[in-house]
Amino acid sequence: MIKAYAASEPGKELNSFEYDPGLLGEEDVEINVQYCGICHSDLSMLDNEWGITQYPFVPGHEVVGTIGAVGSKVTTFQVGQTVGLGWFSRSCFDCEWCLSGDQNLCQTAEGTIVGRPGGFADKVRAHHRWVVPLPSGVNPETAGPLFCGGITVFNPIIQCGVKSTDRVGVIGIGGLGHLAIEFLHAWGCEVTAFSSNPEKESEVKQLGADYFVNSRDPEAIKAVENSFDFIISTVNVSLDWNSYILALRPRGTLHFVGAVLNPISTQIFPLLMGQKTISGSPTGSPTTIAQMLDFAARHQIEPVTEIFPFEQVNEAIDKLRHGQPRYRLVLKM
Repeated sequence: MIKAYAASEPGKELNSFEYDPGLLGEEDVEINVQYCGICHSDLSMLDNEWGITQYPFVPGHEVVGTIGAVGSKVTTFQVGQTVGLGWFSRSCFDCEWCLSGDQNLCQTAEGTIVGRPGGFADKVRAHHRWVVPLPSGVNPETAGPLFCGGITVFNPIIQCGVKSTDRVGVIGIGGLGHLAIEFLHAWGCEVTAFSSNPEKESEVKQLGADYFVNSRDPEAIKAVENSFDFIISTVNVSLDWNSYILALRPRGTLHFVGAVLNPISTQIFPLLMGQKTISGSPTGSPTTIAQMLDFAARHQIEPVTEIFPFEQVNEAIDKLRHGQPRYRLVLKM
């Protein structure tokens, strides 16, 4: 039996829960969970904001632990090896996206917490191709958020061809945004942080931001028109997107990784006249996750975390619900 924490209804507290996972699949591995980050997507799924949650619901998709068991056809992992698991736990491996290395775009990819129990547990299972070894130089205690929050902001750097000479903006300095600043700074970019909280200015500059713009000040945003090659939005609320499109230079990109639930409304002429782009992306493929981890190890990039014992999971969830983390929460076995 696997021991976990599960909610019985939307928005309810998590309580102890046990389930029988059955026989281990021949291509699967079982991970002994040591740490698991808490992502805002866990909260969205807990509250069934996206209408896809099944109950009892076990959150957790930023897992770091050790291999406890391997399926009969798995040859790439050994028992005891330290690994991580993120948003996806399986894909078909036969479609054009999987075969081209974009497994995260597979139309039948399985979410680690969608229709199956996640990592708020002593064990979790996944297909071995979606499990990524943790390189030396990456701290297991704080690495969990890299497997969702980290790859969510690192993947666009690769997919959008961000150059080290680019001037970039990061909207929203929270769990995703603070990691975006760290990655883009290490990438070599000139980084501007957009935040509604002026008290974060000194913090974000310590993380690597070169400049800070108060996103509640329209004049401050207007002052940076025609400044950026790339702007990444990590927020899940609606903003004046036209002002950020005007902040782009010609051929610039406004890229969304935050799950804004309302439709995006914008004027078309600034896009046409500047040949600008609006885009978005999910997390990343296993190869890109491995690349991100190597980059993080090389540049000593680490999420800023608060650690809670698993027994205090509800306290940690409540802190996230009230927007209080600085900047990611991690549960520890």
